[in-house]
Amino acid sequence: MLEDYLKDRRKEKDILLMTHIVAGYPNWDACFDLVDAMVDAGVDLMELQIPFSEPIADGPVILKANQDALERGVTVARCLEFGREVARRHDIPFLYMTYYNILYRHGVDAFVEDMAVSGIQGAIVPDLPPEEGDDYLRAMTRRGCNPIFIFSPTTPDERLRYLSSFAQGFVYCVARKGVTGMDTRFTEELSTYLARCRQATELPLALGFGVKDKQDVDYLKGKADIAVIGTQTLRLVDTQGVAAVGNFIRGLR
Repeated sequence: MLEDYLKDRRKEKDILLMTHIVAGYPNWDACFDLVDAMVDAGVDLMELQIPFSEPIADGPVILKANQDALERGVTVARCLEFGREVARRHDIPFLYMTYYNILYRHGVDAFVEDMAVSGIQGAIVPDLPPEEGDDYLRAMTRRGCNPIFIFSPTTPDERLRYLSSFAQGFVYCVARKGVTGMDTRFTEELSTYLARCRQATELPLALGFGVKDKQDVDYLKGKADIAVIGTQTLRLVDTQGVAAVGNFIRGLR
């Protein structure tokens, strides 16, 4: 189980790292190299984003990566092949991150079946609330995959508990309102929010949206279980190439 893996891993490390890549960006060869570099640098789990034309939760850097991948002809089928291959090569958990239209067009049952057969352990679908996700949740339960739900600082406590009742594996806590890649203030307010999240669920907590350096990761120790690094690694790929990513990840803890 993903939850058990994360809790066991936390016994060995004071915080875990989850990275995020956009499948097919900047190209397929670089994508495989990027996954290899991140795993070699010690990441504990990884999101594989299936590109979508309107990624509403994503900021300019990840949005551009989505658009570039789509313009080069990246397809859902090729992304699923990629997920199958990296899950076969590496022994860390991989998750898909995408938007519900991708699942709807592909077929929810077929998408989840492919995940399960491929060894992909869960999915983050930020625009699908549980009230509208019966088919998805049933399929995920039937195939033993983990639906990852999202907490935000504006989510009331009652809603946090409600979302937690559907979540499996871990909960993804966004650090602030808005999209990925913007500046986040790591302050007492964030600590208070994460304490509320702790009270709402027994699952491990991941914190993303604005985590960019070792100082941010250090701040999260004792407050969250997983630091999520997304936009910053894509910036490195864009400016310095894939070769720069491994050392960056190693320097985070």
